[in-house]
Amino acid sequence: MREHEILKLFKDTGALLSGHFRLSSSLHSGNYFQCALLLQYPDIAEKLCRELAGYFKNDKPTCVIAPALGGVIVSYETARNLRVKSLFTERVEGKMVLRRGFDLKKEDRVLVVEDVITTGLSTNEVLEAVKSKGAKIIGVGCVVNRSGKTLDFGVKLKSLARLDFPTYKPEDCLLCKNGIEITKPGSR
Repeated sequence: MREHEILKLFKDTGALLSGHFRLSSSLHSGNYFQCALLLQYPDIAEKLCRELAGYFKNDKPTCVIAPALGGVIVSYETARNLRVKSLFTERVEGKMVLRRGFDLKKEDRVLVVEDVITTGLSTNEVLEAVKSKGAKIIGVGCVVNRSGKTLDFGVKLKSLARLDFPTYKPEDCLLCKNGIEITKPGSR
């Protein structure tokens, strides 16, 4: 799929929001990708994650992992397409960890996935959780890279769409200065 097709899916499903948002990264933006509204449609989730899985198939992952909550569906659908297990991390006392009996072994080849990456903070936290188990990280994939730049996680990175919507530090936010009410739709 091309970026304009993915952006159209976000618009058609009402998953691309406009307003004033506090992102999980604490940055502010006039646009928000509410992937849950997009991924609520199994046919769309399957199509996007099949495409994402295709970029990593030859790397032979043994599992796919994502941060909860936003990446859970992306992890599951990507893993289903690769026919491997799907895990997710959760934040416990401010740190991403494996819970619920999930574990990784040194021989695991792990693909880290996300719905949307802005700064890469959550992705880096998942990478650290994987590294702490000694497993090999084969790549990072996401539906949308909204950072406006190529991020370096030290492994192969693939995003289905790379979009550059402006973000602002809270103290520099034009939306705040114009008195526009802020919403915090993220999970952190």
